[in-house]
Amino acid sequence: MCGFAGELRFDGRSADLAAVERMSDSMQRRGPDGCGSWQRGPVALAHRRLTIIDLSRAGEQPMVDSDLGLTLVFNGCIYNYADLRRELEALGYRFFSTSDTEVIIKAYHRWGTACVERFLGMFAFVIVERDSGRLVMARDRLGIKPLYLARTPGHLRFASTLPALLAAGGVDTSIDRVALHHYMSFHSVVPAPHTILAGVRKLPPATVSVVEPDGTETSRVYWRPSFTRPPEPRSAGEWQEALLEKLRVAVERRMVADVPIGVLLSGGFDSSLVVALLARGGQRGLKTFSIGFETVGGLSGDEFAYSDLVAKTFATDHHQMRIDNRRLFPAVIGAVAAMSEPMISHDAVAFYLLSEEVAKHVKVVQSGQGADEVFAGYDWYPPLAEVPRREAVAAYERVFFDRPRALVEQIVSPAYLPPEDVSRQLVAAHFDAAGAETTLDAALRIDSTIMLVDDPVKRVDNMTMAWGLEARVPFLDHELVELAAACPPALKLAHGGKGVLKEAARALLPAEVIDRPKGYFPVPGIRHLEGQFLETVRDALTSRAARERGLYREEYVARSLAAPNERSNLGINILFQLGLLELWLQQHVPGG
Repeated sequence: MCGFAGELRFDGRSADLAAVERMSDSMQRRGPDGCGSWQRGPVALAHRRLTIIDLSRAGEQPMVDSDLGLTLVFNGCIYNYADLRRELEALGYRFFSTSDTEVIIKAYHRWGTACVERFLGMFAFVIVERDSGRLVMARDRLGIKPLYLARTPGHLRFASTLPALLAAGGVDTSIDRVALHHYMSFHSVVPAPHTILAGVRKLPPATVSVVEPDGTETSRVYWRPSFTRPPEPRSAGEWQEALLEKLRVAVERRMVADVPIGVLLSGGFDSSLVVALLARGGQRGLKTFSIGFETVGGLSGDEFAYSDLVAKTFATDHHQMRIDNRRLFPAVIGAVAAMSEPMISHDAVAFYLLSEEVAKHVKVVQSGQGADEVFAGYDWYPPLAEVPRREAVAAYERVFFDRPRALVEQIVSPAYLPPEDVSRQLVAAHFDAAGAETTLDAALRIDSTIMLVDDPVKRVDNMTMAWGLEARVPFLDHELVELAAACPPALKLAHGGKGVLKEAARALLPAEVIDRPKGYFPVPGIRHLEGQFLETVRDALTSRAARERGLYREEYVARSLAAPNERSNLGINILFQLGLLELWLQQHVPGG
């Protein structure tokens, strides 16, 4: 929907509005339709708007409700805002706009921080109380919308992107050693609150944080899905029916907007099911979008056969986008510039290019992200099915980690290594927590609440919002996630993963789409490091900035440059993993 930024000072000084507006200016592409700023004493807020609900000026932000003494900046969408508005109107509240933004203000005034438990949607927001000087930050249950923080003894700054905080200045840009370890070991995922920079943190998902005028802060987690079976058993057919109905509702919820909504149709099962449910619900002429790349080295770069079949079956207004390989290298550089944090998946480049084209047609799309984590679609889940709970951490490490601690020590310079295996400790703590019956339950829990948030979801947000395009993800509807978490693992693992959903979809989708081999977002032209792509990575790793920083052992960098397409345990290009972090740092951090 947009981007926002702000500052709260607790040193007696007025907020630095110029710094806040620099943050806002850096996020212009997230909100190209308008901007605004507001200051009152120690607090300043700024906002970049992408108009989707209430296109009038009444929906502009920062939104000030003088009667209630509340000011808000917000990024996201509250899908049930109309129902909440009616409830609040019955309680005596009067509205000056038709936006979901104003519903958040009134809901907070009525229910306090518990208002987040009533919201169905994706959101990050900050509310300022005029009379108390208190500031409240919140983030949605699955972390779909980001919120980055930079705190010093004198102030707290916050923004929808990490680079926005850097634009304000005064951020500690030294490397966070825990984050670096996760980046090199935990499949390049850096969970909240850490980021790769020591001076920047992120508010964890499903968290409300209250900051008092003196800087005192209290936080609470308001949602945790339980991966345990319900007391009343259900048959396989009942699970299929219940989950499909929840997904139908989730898809329907995400059609709320005052502008047209499309669907990113990859040709895979997940996005195809979204299209099928919308068509069954009465949507006609739905705009769908597919992307394809040139075949390189015998590796196909598109799945048009499947997306065309789905588009034809449901008579969508389909847009097939073929990308020339000459656009790939500029897109890699553009994608790195759009990243709030380093992300190594080639999907980022595909989403960046797809979003550029789709944004020419619509402002909002639904997308199939999250189904693999919620319904056990990845190939690392079946090996965990029979693993005893006491062996779960070691088994998960074998199938998900890029490399164990011993290999991390061979790559990372000693000065940047934390004293312990923090990535294994992270997994162990999550697996030890109550509320997951089996090893697979524990793996799905960490993947859907940690990995998903700081890999696929973040990637989609960054790449779509780089072009002023809002992506909505029905598979991350929290009610659907809760129900799927309770579903027996064996039903999810069936038919190569997502079995319970595949069986439920047989009355809706062609068998060719349901029973096809699992595909990924193929970008053959950059799968292998060569040519200009390789030289850019080489230049980044051998640059003066990289040598002075000294993240990696020189002998390991030299070895990787000599074997530029060596891959890690999970198939990650090792040299690209090293080089991307340097490229990101040199692109975003002042002084490189």
